[in-house]
Amino acid sequence: MEKKQFRHIGKSPDRSEALEKITGRATYVHDMELPGMLYGKVLNSPHARANIVSIDTSAAEALPGVKAVLTGKDAPYLVGLYMIDKCIIANEFVRYQGEVVAAVAAIDEATAERAISLIEVEYEVLPAVITLDDALEAKILVHEDINELEYLEGVFFPQPDSNIASWNKNVHGDVDKAFAESDFVIENEMSLPAAAHTPLETHVAIAEADPYSDRIKIWSSAQSPFAIRQLLARSLGIIESNIQVIVPYVGGAFGGKAGIHLEPLATLLSKAAKGRPVKLQASREEEFNQLPLRASMRGRIKTGVMKDGKITAIKAYYDWDSGAYADYGVNVGKTAIYSGAGAYEIPNVEIHSRTLYTNKTFSTAYRGFGHLEFHWVIERQMDLIAQKLGMDPYEFRMKNILRPGKQTISGEIISESTGSPSDCLAAVAKDIGWTGYQTEEEREAQRKTGKIRGKGIAVLQKAPAMPSSTATSAIIQMDGDGNARVMIGAVDMGQGANTAMRQIAAETLDLPLDKINVVWESDTHKNPYDWQTVASKFAFMGGNAVIRAAEDVIKQMKETAAQAFRCNVDKLAHEDGYIYHVHQKELRLPYSKVANGYAYENGNAIGGIVIG
Repeated sequence: MEKKQFRHIGKSPDRSEALEKITGRATYVHDMELPGMLYGKVLNSPHARANIVSIDTSAAEALPGVKAVLTGKDAPYLVGLYMIDKCIIANEFVRYQGEVVAAVAAIDEATAERAISLIEVEYEVLPAVITLDDALEAKILVHEDINELEYLEGVFFPQPDSNIASWNKNVHGDVDKAFAESDFVIENEMSLPAAAHTPLETHVAIAEADPYSDRIKIWSSAQSPFAIRQLLARSLGIIESNIQVIVPYVGGAFGGKAGIHLEPLATLLSKAAKGRPVKLQASREEEFNQLPLRASMRGRIKTGVMKDGKITAIKAYYDWDSGAYADYGVNVGKTAIYSGAGAYEIPNVEIHSRTLYTNKTFSTAYRGFGHLEFHWVIERQMDLIAQKLGMDPYEFRMKNILRPGKQTISGEIISESTGSPSDCLAAVAKDIGWTGYQTEEEREAQRKTGKIRGKGIAVLQKAPAMPSSTATSAIIQMDGDGNARVMIGAVDMGQGANTAMRQIAAETLDLPLDKINVVWESDTHKNPYDWQTVASKFAFMGGNAVIRAAEDVIKQMKETAAQAFRCNVDKLAHEDGYIYHVHQKELRLPYSKVANGYAYENGNAIGGIVIG
């Protein structure tokens, strides 16, 4: 089949926002100052687990310039993505070092910081759950009310009277029988530490709560404006349409700004300050100890294999340190039951993925959403098995890899549309010049040059763990001059989503790039719905939404042109900004003549404004 020639796809145009950014004109929430704005600061717990015996905020409240002081008793609300388990401000009890125990809003940052220093808290320090084994032992419960927590049933499985926020499993075949029949059984344990996202722009939110109604306006450096609206409405008990969330440029995120974090507290501070906008921005230290991290993880893996290199069974326990709250951690852990045996055809599988509560900073999404962590365990195991068998690790992988027509451990059939792991692995091996591990003589020769280049191979199969509400929408409106406006709800955090959508729209409409304007600033009151800008989804889902909207625009313009030409629609095509008759090329109309309907010379008109 002849390869399609693209006009815009596959090219690298200048990003549409590049000039705005390099000249310093791009506005981030960090830069924003609103009339009458106050500045919020928080007091963090110095203890991992403690009772709050008393809090004295009187000195902070008396400080000139302080407009609001909040403690847990002023914020009787819980928030959570999949498990409703987190207080906006700790109330009577703290579960990790860094948890917010009080917050203030003042006329400037210096006053707010001074007010925080005046708050006196008496704690009763308690033994804490620190390690994964502490959590599994469950002598101390991080959430003593775990049996009463509200959660997404049928998807996550908290264990009663334990520290297991969710225990997900995937079992098929008989691993014990397969291990008994295998020539070799290899067991290993591996672990990875927690990691901070460290975006250039720390978490920041501004909230303005109307003192006379439930209306709330939020500006946030976030990946999830529509999810913030939904979660905040549920937490506060108000309707979603009363909340407007606006996300301008975001200075990096890497998963850490998915979900909901500073927005509820900024909202409560604004309410307490009689509706004045309150800006709450995390310090770099707070990014590490107050706000979520990537979970640390331990993998225990057992693999049965025959002498010829064929894998017979795999059994794995992936234990994730979710910290004090579930947040995205339970969903990160759940991904392991879909891909936790790697991109391999294995007849007997038993995967356990346990997300555990500990008294540490809670975890959230991080680049790869858990896949890099458990695939590191799997792929390291593959190398160790190949080494034991004396096989080339490439050949060992190819012997077991999933191929089109085969079934994954979660039941999906690999097809051309979902990719071919074997072809991917072969392409990588060819590209890096893989010829097997180097001999000691080859390594020694490299050492003498002072430059040593290592080579390794690995295969990763990603199975997104997204809910049914992961829709992405796009609207395209044709302007009277024949240009197109593309409206999307994506968040631009440096990945170039807006430019990509511009290219896709231009390709589908067959217009020059300069005739496409992407209206991108995410605003839940104005932009079409987009679940979140996460999971590497936007080029695929957003791109297809733009394609469908553009195709609908073309369809509408063709219908108007068909009436003008008095012909069937199927006789028309589009090219370079024109609708034309495929057999009578002189019958052609520019988009500008049909974008707002077509006007005859006698003043009559047909059609209307074209919106796809």
